Parts: sequence; C-alpha cells; structure tokens
Amino acid sequence: MSRWEFTLLLAAAAFLAAYAVPILDTGLAPAERHLCNAVEWLTWGLFVFDYVVEFRKSNNKRKWMIRHIVDFAALILPMLRPLRLLRIVPMLRVLNRMTVASLRGRVAAYIVATTFLVGFTASLTCLDVERYAPGSNIHTFGDSAWWTIATMTTVGYGDHYPVTTEGRFIGAALMISGIALLGTVTATLASWITEQVERDDDRLLSEIRSLRQDIAKLQRQQANSR
Repeated sequence: MSRWEFTLLLAAAAFLAAYAVPILDTGLAPAERHLCNAVEWLTWGLFVFDYVVEFRKSNNKRKWMIRHIVDFAALILPMLRPLRLLRIVPMLRVLNRMTVASLRGRVAAYIVATTFLVGFTASLTCLDVERYAPGSNIHTFGDSAWWTIATMTTVGYGDHYPVTTEGRFIGAALMISGIALLGTVTATLASWITEQVERDDDRLLSEIRSLRQDIAKLQRQQANSR
C-alpha cells in the first residue's frame, strides 16, 4: 500500500469518527460539533482530490467514469445530511486497491473490514434518521446495532425496524450488502476447500509417481542380479 492510499485510509477513518461522535454523543458541545463537521469536509476534499487525480490518469475516461459512478455520487452529494455517509464509499475503493494484488491471501481481512464498516455505518445512519422519528422503535445505538446484525444475517426478528423512508432505504441497502457478503464468504470457503482437495490430490499423485519409480528401480536391480 502506498503512502497516499494509507493517507486516504486514515482520512476515511477520521471521517467515520467525525460522523459517529455527534450521533453517539447527543450532548456534544457546539464547538466540538463544528470540529467534527470540519473534519468531514476536509476528508471529503481529500477524496475529491484523489478522484480527480485518478480520473486524469485514466486512458479511457468515459469507461473509468462508468466504473466509478458510486464514487462520483459520493462526491457530489455531500450537502444532503442523510447522504453524508456516502463519503465513506471511497474507503472501500482503497481497501480494494490493497487486495487486488493478492485477493486470496487477504480476502479474510477484507471481508472482516468490509462487514464491520458496513454494519457500523448502517447502525449509525439508521440511528441518525430514526432516533426522533414518530413511532420509531430504534432509540439507542444498541437498538440500531441489533437491527443491523439481524438484517445483515437475514434473520429479521422484527423487534426493531425502521419506520422512516430514509431508514427503509438503509435497510434495503443493508439487505443487499449482507447477501453479497454472505455470498463472498461462501464462495471463498468453497474455493479454499477446492484448493485443499487439489493439493491433496497433487500430493497423492506425487507419492504414486515416486512409488512407481521405486518399484521400477527394484525391478531393474532384480533383473541385473540374475
């Protein structure tokens, strides 16, 4: 990972902290809230800079734009409060850069990091839009985290659920993300099992070839001794 990618990773983590603190601590002082807001805008500016640099480096700019449409949306919609969390999307791109070279070796860490990021941010966002909504049953981070876990694992107990339009959109995105992550875990596990079986087969074939060579050697020695 390059220094710039590491800087972006730190920036994304700083944004996540700046976004989370005012939601988790409702008694935050105005000055502290302004500081968190400043950190959000600063990190957003870094991701805008990174997006522009990557765009200028691309050979086929139209194709690159299509492939990074989500990143583009994350950069042009920062003014809408419910969509502030879109600024964290580039963090997933940074994680993807880190795993492209050796996806198999780092896939476990990638899945764990992505699951935590998606779950934590969904809990924060859901709490942010649901806490004071009329008829809401999600009032604490614990309620929101429990709902997130139940939704991502497709259990869906129904004891906590979003009642606002924004909350339901978050729930829909979380369901899709949960299914995608579960599919990734299943595919990775199946690939690992297949790889282990292939290694055992290769080792068995190697041992058989070695045994045949030993038998042939013994047969030649017996033939010569006669």
